[in-house]
Amino acid sequence: MAATESASAGTNDHLITSSDPEHPANHICTLCRSFYNLGWVGGTGGGTSIKRGPHIFIAPSGVQKELMQPHNIFVLEHANRSYLRKPLELKPSACTPLFLAAFDRGAGCCIHTHSQWAVLVTLLVEQEAHAKGEDPMGKCFEIEKIEQIKGIPKGRGKSGMLGFFDKLVVPIIENTAHEEDLTQSLEEAMEKYPDTYAVLVRRHGVYVWGDNVQKAKTQAESMDYLFRLAVEMKRLGLPWVA
Repeated sequence: MAATESASAGTNDHLITSSDPEHPANHICTLCRSFYNLGWVGGTGGGTSIKRGPHIFIAPSGVQKELMQPHNIFVLEHANRSYLRKPLELKPSACTPLFLAAFDRGAGCCIHTHSQWAVLVTLLVEQEAHAKGEDPMGKCFEIEKIEQIKGIPKGRGKSGMLGFFDKLVVPIIENTAHEEDLTQSLEEAMEKYPDTYAVLVRRHGVYVWGDNVQKAKTQAESMDYLFRLAVEMKRLGLPWVA
């Protein structure tokens, strides 16, 4: 269901006003600056969203991530998808329906980056499929026996983290001309791979989510480490899986 605008969407500044650095409106700004410095987001690309109670806080479209301020943040009511706060001078993030797909499955935070390493691994998987005469659609990024895999949980509803001898599998979906048109493919990947905490978008980037902000951030960092390592391994002719 698409997000709608409530009568008071242009006000409700109390929802984003707090001196607490971990308040979602403040935390999103901090995270976006960090991701900008990591090179994960550039221009106005990428985005971050946090769920707290019944409310979903979302970074806007069209704002440079390193300059974002709490008053730029949109707030949605999760249950009915209506905007409680909608800055009138800004556009809602095109990532919103994809963030909602993660929140509908229990996530507390969803991060979307345009990391070059995420993009490159999708191209390498595509290249390998073509070399084997296979269709790259539906292929996954897979890697095993790397220590950083321990930074990824075993799956939704499962306790503990993946181990050194486990294989990390991240589904890849095809890019579309408009971000919101990725929603169905993302949801299908989530259903097909219920244990995944990330979905790669070919030639675009990655969506990573977690039970809360700290876990989502840790998982995004672990994933990006693995993507970068995988690119270097491929350069050296080293296999990702045995």
